[in-house]
Amino acid sequence: MPVPAPPAALDDSPAARRREQRGWYFYDWANSAFYTTIISVFLGPYLIPVAKTAACAQDFPNVASGTCVTDFDKLAAANPGLGYVDVLGADIRPAAFFGLTLTIAVLLQIVFLPIVGALADHTGRKRELLGGFAYVGALATMGLYFVEGDRYMLGGVLFILANLAYGSSVVVYDSFLPQISSPEERDGVSSRGWAIGYLGGGLLLALNLVLYLQHESLGLAEGMAVRISMMSAGLWWAIFTIIPLLRLRNRSVPAHESTALRSVGGSFRQLGRTLADLRRYPLTLLFLVAYLVYNDGVQTVIGNSAAFASEALKLDKTVQISAILMVQFVAFFGALLLGWLARSFGTKRTVLASLVLWTAIVVAAMFVGEGQALQFYLMAFAIAIVLGGTQALSRSLFSQVIPKGREAEYFSLLQISDKGSAFIGSLTVTIALQLTNSYRIAIVSMIIFFVVGFVLLALTNLPRAIRAAGNEVPNRI
Repeated sequence: MPVPAPPAALDDSPAARRREQRGWYFYDWANSAFYTTIISVFLGPYLIPVAKTAACAQDFPNVASGTCVTDFDKLAAANPGLGYVDVLGADIRPAAFFGLTLTIAVLLQIVFLPIVGALADHTGRKRELLGGFAYVGALATMGLYFVEGDRYMLGGVLFILANLAYGSSVVVYDSFLPQISSPEERDGVSSRGWAIGYLGGGLLLALNLVLYLQHESLGLAEGMAVRISMMSAGLWWAIFTIIPLLRLRNRSVPAHESTALRSVGGSFRQLGRTLADLRRYPLTLLFLVAYLVYNDGVQTVIGNSAAFASEALKLDKTVQISAILMVQFVAFFGALLLGWLARSFGTKRTVLASLVLWTAIVVAAMFVGEGQALQFYLMAFAIAIVLGGTQALSRSLFSQVIPKGREAEYFSLLQISDKGSAFIGSLTVTIALQLTNSYRIAIVSMIIFFVVGFVLLALTNLPRAIRAAGNEVPNRI
């Protein structure tokens, strides 16, 4: 019986790598539309009134729908036991419905992402998995167009599906980074990808905000403008995903591991080995904990910036929206700037310096005057400079301290550490608000995350961690 020929070796020349890198960048461009348009701006404020409409039809049938939604909180307060929607048999306040769907989506990611990572490494079918998850997410996002009236459950299910697919695709996408770039190229490639993501997400968001703000002159209802905007995010995601799928290439895995049944079973076994193997890479674990801490501070500051602007500074929606757009476009240049600084001064030093700047930003928030839009814009500008670079360079550093052939597994741990720790920063803000009723103090409380993250990263011996993972130490780290 003839022995099958081994697969042809992939062309790993600089020109071939650059071709893959250019395709890889475009997935950041594609998927950022989901985060900016859906999560950051439109879905939450739209889905809550949809849930209120459902509660109104059920509990206040004699009140006109529009009036009921507008006065919903008063009606619910005057009628104890009313003003809920049904979610799998549980009574949930409409205002809490989006938060509940977000929590469920995060919990599912924590369970599911490590399996996705193990499966990607085990099968070697990363390109197919990337495409599959991307198009499931894009189609679910496009389906949000049909969320209207009282279809709150449709909106919740579609969002959970889209968010799970989004996180899964990012795990596979990130795992390509060490395969398409040399250790010396890693910082620049990661930074450019992150920068292009901000640019793509910001561009679509700008177009959608123009549509939203001009909906009356275009003869559109406000809800229709939001639904078109949400559908456009799915279309954008689907269309631009074609580029990375045409450019990225799968790497071979041992033949005995490539069958479907063995891959699925092996994925669960390999997940257990990944968690156990972290004990063999204590410096990788230390870096992961450092990232978990300071990135929680980053995510919490960003997530509470709109509330800080409205509650502490009394700034209107126009200022908040324009600041969001400014951050998207300035972050493009900020990610490239920090990537350049990393080449000159070293990646670890650049990330540490960014954490010092993050600390200065949250301290400065204490002194921003009420109603001072210019001061808020300056603070947002400073955040934009370090936002993308901090995360892009951290992704690059993590790719250096993980073993080859198990990239997706380890990147799934990075993703779930990000998702699973998010509640710590939110809890800190909640406690600070409960004790002080001050958003200024709540934001300043994030100092602890940046200081502790700085110390843990400073204590991480990255060259030793890279060698322990079996990788080449770049000239500047």
